[in-house]
Amino acid sequence: MDNKKLLRIALILAIITIVYNIAEGLFSVFFGVSDDTLALLGFGVDSFVEVISGIGVLHMVIRMQHSKAVTHDKFERQALKITGTAFYLLTIGLIIGSLINVFEGIKPETTIVGIIISSISIVTMYFLMKAKLRIGRKLNSNAIIADANCTKTCFYLSFILLGSSLLFELFGIRWFDIIGSLGIAWFAFAEGREAFEKSKAEKMGCSCGCHD
Repeated sequence: MDNKKLLRIALILAIITIVYNIAEGLFSVFFGVSDDTLALLGFGVDSFVEVISGIGVLHMVIRMQHSKAVTHDKFERQALKITGTAFYLLTIGLIIGSLINVFEGIKPETTIVGIIISSISIVTMYFLMKAKLRIGRKLNSNAIIADANCTKTCFYLSFILLGSSLLFELFGIRWFDIIGSLGIAWFAFAEGREAFEKSKAEKMGCSCGCHD
C-alpha cells in the first residue's frame, strides 16, 4: 500500500475520531446532567475538548497529503493552545464540582449510562488506537504514532469512567462517582499541560497527555 492510500486511511480515522467524540460528548453531557453523575459529565466535556484536538490532527493529515509536514503550522498551534486551556478549565470545573457534591451530599441517580458509554468507548478507542498506530508505523510518521498514543489516553479514561460507574451501581456509594471525577480531572490536567508543550515544540506531536 502506497503512502497516498495510507494517508487517506489516516484521514478517515481522524474524521471517525471527531464524529465519535461529538456523539459521545452529547450523550455523556446530557445523561451526566440528568442523572447527576459528575464523572459522566466530565467525561462528556473531555470528549468535546478532544474534538478540538481532533480538528488539529485532521488539519495536520490534510497537510501531510500535500507536502512533507514536519512542524505544526499556525492553525495547529492555535488549536493546541485552545485545547490546553479547555483541559485546564475542565480540571478546575471537576474539582469544584467534586467539592460541591461532597458538601451538598449529591449522588447520582444511576450510572448505568456511564457503564454503557464507557464500554462502547473502550472498544472504539482500542480500534482507533491500533489502526492509527499501524498506519503511523507504515508511514514512519511520528506525528500519527503520537496521535495513536493520544487515543490511548482516551482509552484509559474510559476505564476510569467504567470503574467508577460500575462500583457506584453495585454499592451505591457516592464517593465512587467523586473519585472517578477526580481521576478524569487528573488526566485532563495532564492533557492540558501536554497540549501547551506540543504547541511550543519544534516537531509535530499529539495534543493529549500521551506517552509511549
